Amino acid sequence: MTDRLLTPFLPPIAPGAADDLGIPESVVPWPLETGPEERTAPDLATSLARVNALGPWDWPEKPVVFISDLHADAESLLRSLVAARVILRTEPGLDEFRLTAFGKSCQIIIGGDCLDKGPSNLDLLDSLATLMKSGADIVLLAGNHDLRLYLGLEALTVKRGSLNAHMFVRMGKKVMPLLKEVFDRYVETDEVLAGLPDEKTCRNLMIPSKKWAKQFPKAATRYLNDAAIRKEMRRLKKKTEKFADHAKEVGLSMRELYAAALKCRDLFIEPHGRYAWFFQSMKAVHLSGSLLFVHAGIDDSMAHQISTRGIAHVNRRFRKESRKDPFVFYSGTVANLMRTKYRDIDHPLTQKGVEDLHLAGIKMLVHGHINRHSGQELTSRHGLLHLEADITLDRHSRSTEGLEGIGTGATIIHPDGNIIGISRDYPHAKLFNPIEALEQNGWTP
Repeated sequence: MTDRLLTPFLPPIAPGAADDLGIPESVVPWPLETGPEERTAPDLATSLARVNALGPWDWPEKPVVFISDLHADAESLLRSLVAARVILRTEPGLDEFRLTAFGKSCQIIIGGDCLDKGPSNLDLLDSLATLMKSGADIVLLAGNHDLRLYLGLEALTVKRGSLNAHMFVRMGKKVMPLLKEVFDRYVETDEVLAGLPDEKTCRNLMIPSKKWAKQFPKAATRYLNDAAIRKEMRRLKKKTEKFADHAKEVGLSMRELYAAALKCRDLFIEPHGRYAWFFQSMKAVHLSGSLLFVHAGIDDSMAHQISTRGIAHVNRRFRKESRKDPFVFYSGTVANLMRTKYRDIDHPLTQKGVEDLHLAGIKMLVHGHINRHSGQELTSRHGLLHLEADITLDRHSRSTEGLEGIGTGATIIHPDGNIIGISRDYPHAKLFNPIEALEQNGWTP
């Protein structure tokens, strides 16, 4: 595998910056062969040959920078934007940067899952807000972690029933750091707590009753199969039992947790809340040329709707349905775009769905959600090309999964058909060109 300098494909980076960030300065052809456990049928060579045979690729009119699964790590966002040549940092602060010429010329797609894990949800959102105010062209996609917060907060105040009473608790341990941040930064303790009921009542306002456990399986049969219902019940039992303990671990009583949840709703859900822009800006899908951008994946129903009714229709459905019943939406095919891993419990993608996408001119899905430890990967799922671009950026995941340093990297898609994958966890940047890839890898499908 021959390497060459990255600079012909991206503007030069500031002297020493690559070393500081731990990112490569050389580029090699994208390594398309993966381990046996990663191969899917039809294999990657066959899928790539098939889409190439459908006709010319349609590339974005301007460069696209895709960064996904930041999970509350603002420093990782900024380092990744520097690595992609989008910004220059003027000071060490999380909002002290400016767009480069390349940053002004490109589109930045944030691929979902901005929330949870850490180190700071609010810092990440503040840095992202500064980026948006800088004039950057930004598309913000919804991730499953982002949706959980939105639907959980909505379930606190809408009419609670057998299908949605558990949606707040469903967030579990992962939401606690955000609620602690909100409590510490925004809750005026004495004044707010004075207006709240006692510990037990606050707990009951967040946690579903024992009656719910009997009602939910019956009510959910319209939306989930038996295996999915059993999984949901097991998950909720475990999360309910540990909910108060998880709150205590971050230093919050049930009353304080409830106060933080209500304040969080004011900040994120109310139209003029400080972070209302976050959910107001979100899309379910984004199309650029032959590339479809989502957080997780796609199923036959969404493929058919995109093919017959278009991207705008799906995004309208997302905005409308996500504001209705939280559980019905999260279990449906639109939310499947943000949570599928093509498991038996997920809405299926079959050859029919792939054919619908191909007929619509879509040749590749670009997404996050499935984190990788050696940079971006290209796979085939049911004959549809998937560029998996969750490169494990946040420090919490990296520490848990044995990766060193602060996650840094991005996927850059050029109008000339070259795709560059940069990650600090792979020794070279990866260069993929779908027309040249088969020949470069010696593949004959």
